[in-house]
Amino acid sequence: MRYTKEHKVRTRGRIVERASLALREEGADGVSVAALMDLAGLTHGGFYAHFESREALVVEAVLMAMDQTMSRWLQLIETTPVADRFNAIVDTYINAQDRDNRGRGCPLPALGADIARSSEKARRAFAQKLQEMIEVMRRQLPNLSARHARRIATAAIATMTGTIVLSRASGERELSDYILEAGRQAARLQSVARISHVVKTNAGSRGGKKNRT
Repeated sequence: MRYTKEHKVRTRGRIVERASLALREEGADGVSVAALMDLAGLTHGGFYAHFESREALVVEAVLMAMDQTMSRWLQLIETTPVADRFNAIVDTYINAQDRDNRGRGCPLPALGADIARSSEKARRAFAQKLQEMIEVMRRQLPNLSARHARRIATAAIATMTGTIVLSRASGERELSDYILEAGRQAARLQSVARISHVVKTNAGSRGGKKNRT
């Protein structure tokens, strides 16, 4: 039976969406191709009509999940005052719900290590999407220079990702909750400390100019 191009696109999208959830839940090596296809209601034999390799599906599923994470961030900031947007993203990322629901959370904590072991092509695709995530965070610090804001955004995402990884790995609920709180404070302080430093520096510069006049 021949299918239309639109049907094939929809089918591919369904496979990627189901795979994105399952891979975050079970890990890149935790779900077979047959199981992934079964989740989409398809047979194993049709896999290579849509993807050139298993890695290609994994990468596409990760990129889809990263897009979903950014979409949630953008929806959040629409209803958040400008001054609170950076920390709002941090707070919505580092929380017990995402820690306990791997399948719906960001793919960085769940699959970042798997991507690190993938091909150079896969890592380049991941890096490009990660740059987009950093840029979304950077834009939430409009009062800083682009260079300073980017550094803060990068550090915050690294802190956010590591916090979720460690909180999930912890075998004790009390320790896991403590890691979440500590990581949340650290990521928020990345912006608070830098903004305070820049304000003081600017104030000092203005004071110096006045003294010279």
